[in-house]
Amino acid sequence: MGKLKTYLQPYWGFIILTVLIKFTGTALELLIPYLMEIIIDFKVPAGKLGDIYLYGGLMILCAFGCLLFNILANRMSAISSGKITKALRHDLFQRLQGLSARQMDDLTISSAESRLTSDTYNVNQFLARIQRMGIRAPILLIGGIAMMFAMDPVLSLVLVALLPIIAVVVWLVTKTSVPMYTDQQSILDRVVRVVQENITGIRVIKALSKTEYEKQRFETVNEELSDIGFRAGMVTGVTNPVASLVLRLGLTLVVLVGAFRVDSGVMKPGVITAFLQYFTMILNAMLGVTRIFVMWSKGEASAKRIAQVLDTPEDLTVLPAQEESAKAAPHIEFENVTFSYTGVGTNLENLSFRLEQGQTLGILGPTGSGKSTILNLLLRLYDPDKGTVRINGQDVRTIPYEQLRQKFGVVFQNDFITEGTIGHNIRFFRDIPELAVEAAAKHAQAHFIAEKEGGMEAEVVVRGNNLSGGQKQRLLIARALAADPEILVLDDASSALDYATDAALRQALRENHRHTTTVVVAQRISSLRHADLILVLQDGQVIGAGNHAQLMQSCQEYQIIAHTQMGEGKEGA
Repeated sequence: MGKLKTYLQPYWGFIILTVLIKFTGTALELLIPYLMEIIIDFKVPAGKLGDIYLYGGLMILCAFGCLLFNILANRMSAISSGKITKALRHDLFQRLQGLSARQMDDLTISSAESRLTSDTYNVNQFLARIQRMGIRAPILLIGGIAMMFAMDPVLSLVLVALLPIIAVVVWLVTKTSVPMYTDQQSILDRVVRVVQENITGIRVIKALSKTEYEKQRFETVNEELSDIGFRAGMVTGVTNPVASLVLRLGLTLVVLVGAFRVDSGVMKPGVITAFLQYFTMILNAMLGVTRIFVMWSKGEASAKRIAQVLDTPEDLTVLPAQEESAKAAPHIEFENVTFSYTGVGTNLENLSFRLEQGQTLGILGPTGSGKSTILNLLLRLYDPDKGTVRINGQDVRTIPYEQLRQKFGVVFQNDFITEGTIGHNIRFFRDIPELAVEAAAKHAQAHFIAEKEGGMEAEVVVRGNNLSGGQKQRLLIARALAADPEILVLDDASSALDYATDAALRQALRENHRHTTTVVVAQRISSLRHADLILVLQDGQVIGAGNHAQLMQSCQEYQIIAHTQMGEGKEGA
């Protein structure tokens, strides 16, 4: 809860005002039984009808005042809790955006989603209820006990003797339930992940007739969530019945002891009537306090999970700029770069290459060979464990993020398309002139746009499901080209294009973006054969480097691939 205090500070004044209003309404509620006791014990026996009406009117005013003050305080609590949660959710989303790729790998997307949704909701409910019941219940509890002691200290001891029993029960329940609710939120992360994977892969699941398998997979994690929720509910469910039982037994004792004291003449009948009302208030207040502790358990568990993200230290910080070398530096340079995602085994080992501006780098290799890892390091989504990545002779770790990102136009292997128009997807929230958007679409061979009704204003549904695979890739390439990037990164971005379109795309890039340095990851040699430098990777190591002609002479694996795909070379040569 410590982190939450930071978000409460701007609203302390508003919250204090809410507390004062709530206190006033609750104090008026506490006066009602006292006024009734005065009427029964003093005004009725004296036959003073005017005083009876006066005190009766005061009771009505107290009731209406209690109603109005409580409504106002409840609305104010909703306003402050909503604003605090809004700020918390904003900062959480912003921090999630600032996490490095490695940190997001550790957190997982499903956990990030549940923290941003269900955890912030739990905190919101805690803040709202603590300002409602969290103020009213203790005031009724303490105020009711004080009024009872003022009326009859002996009879009040019956209640005081019972309160420690309830306090011990509440403490034990809270101590046990907080870890359970933390586990519940962790399992909820897994539920979100399973649903997310199912929705994303629904077409594949149906095509492979794995619907029943997915149902069972969801049922398994759903059962775990239900089980932990049931166990947490069983623990917290003890509080209300135990508190209710103890207090109602106390209520019975109050009636019995009070009856004897009235009969012996040491207490008036109005006192016992007021006692019964105060005892009922205290009973409801105590039950409210137990509900607050249940909400506290959920709120604390969620607040800790949110704080874990907010307190995550900055990763991939920008290092102080180094003095640039006087000699002309290559546009892109990898120098003895080694990297591992997990720290167990290497995903890329001792990689070195240089690329001049306007040149094209092709990267070829089987799945898991380290192709996309090179792109991740170039974009500084990760930092290398050893070695240096440079752009224009400057270590990428010393380049401010905004400046670094502006250098790139990127099409990732698993890129995404948003709901909106084609033009909106190409601009992607950037201030790009219409002519540049149209030129990018033309260079990306996205001629299908002109054939669609509305052209650039044609609607695209979620994930681009009303576009073919090739149309999606050309749209994404147009997005990457629209800002005329210094470096163009294409991660298997033409796999869905036919050979003629792929060739036309490469020709357009050579003619219209000759000053753009291009890094291409592909499985087809036809997409790479014109590259100035081709790296052939296997298990994170370079087994071949050079242009197409050189590799056809020096790299057996490249020869085999060329022979298989294009009939060139000689298998096994």
